[in-house]
Amino acid sequence: MSCHEYFDALETREPAAREAALMAALPAQVRAAQGTPGQAAGLAQIDAARIDSRRALAALPVTRKSDLVPLQQASRSAAAATWDPFGGLAAIGWRATAARRGARRVFQSPGPIYEPEGQAGDSWRCARALFAAGLRAGDLVHNSFSYHLTPGGWMMDSGAQALGCTVFPGGVGNTDLQLQALAELRADAYVGTPSFLRILLERAAATDTPLPHLTKALCSGEAFPAALRDGLSGRGIHAYQCYATAEAGLIAYETAAREGLVLDEGLIVEIVRPGTGDPLPAGEVGELVVTVLDPHYPLLRLGTGDLSAFLPGTCPTGRTNQRIKGWLGRADQTVKVRGMFVRPEQVAEVVHRHPEIGRARLVVEGEMASDRMTLRIEVGPQPEGLADAVAASVRDITKLRADVELCAPASLPNDGKVIEDLRRL
Repeated sequence: MSCHEYFDALETREPAAREAALMAALPAQVRAAQGTPGQAAGLAQIDAARIDSRRALAALPVTRKSDLVPLQQASRSAAAATWDPFGGLAAIGWRATAARRGARRVFQSPGPIYEPEGQAGDSWRCARALFAAGLRAGDLVHNSFSYHLTPGGWMMDSGAQALGCTVFPGGVGNTDLQLQALAELRADAYVGTPSFLRILLERAAATDTPLPHLTKALCSGEAFPAALRDGLSGRGIHAYQCYATAEAGLIAYETAAREGLVLDEGLIVEIVRPGTGDPLPAGEVGELVVTVLDPHYPLLRLGTGDLSAFLPGTCPTGRTNQRIKGWLGRADQTVKVRGMFVRPEQVAEVVHRHPEIGRARLVVEGEMASDRMTLRIEVGPQPEGLADAVAASVRDITKLRADVELCAPASLPNDGKVIEDLRRL
């Protein structure tokens, strides 16, 4: 595949033009959110026209994916007039809901969290990632993501259809039947988890089933180690990865350059300090927060719970959007210490009380029920009494005691960890 083939002209825009277009579209997204029952009250005092910059966006609260479960549970328990399976966050639904415009499908993800699918073709925008992985009109795509309950199979299906591909809906399991279909239909491409692709290929080798036509793959849903990618390449399969969620759709995708993941064109991405909504400088690891420009499901600043970081520069393929490093772990680092939950938000509150602090890392050590906490903080010139003042803040906020260790600036790891649990079970 040539590095200089693009899904559309949006991918090679001048970065300033892209940023201007995203910020120009942001007020309409805020107005769409204000029109949903679950967000109307919280956004009532917001002038949508003024939310036209990243700084203005950062002043809005983050809704974390973990918040969606209790929000939806509460609205599903409400009286009939206000019953809403989507927590009042969606602008579409069906006849039984307050939002009566038609959702094409509704899905259930673990939690459970229910997600609506809009009427637009490729509403999750996955065609862009499939194109970057080399798929083209006329290809037969073997789709091994689940079509049952969760939206994964449909996300890739709609993207492939938008490209003009034909789709075999393999779903999950039934390895021998799926292998038979791969061989007999001569599929050009596979989409699914990388581990299931490996299982299929191992089964093919064990049964002497050749798959000479299978040369392309787009993997997601789990880690895709370089060793597996290189092993697939040795079998003639050029496999790429993408990062997507049920709520946001495609967030970022790999290109032929193999240098991080390029952001999709239809969303605004921030990297924030875990437990806060505060954007971090480029290169710092933090929680990935997305605002998708989708009026049907207008989630503002959705915290994915995943850690990542922006990469400097642009992709060598000529795509000019920002890139991220990919999935670097989970942002929810809540621990239980001596019967009390300690959360990243509490560490962030300590830092906010003491502006002298740069990065902070709460380390929990010892054994369960006999544990100790040490808050390591980066500081420059060390004001007298700072350690005692910070320790007092920790006690006030967490109701637990902690030692405070003063560290030189830039000495703590840049890995997004706010709480590190080193206890022995």
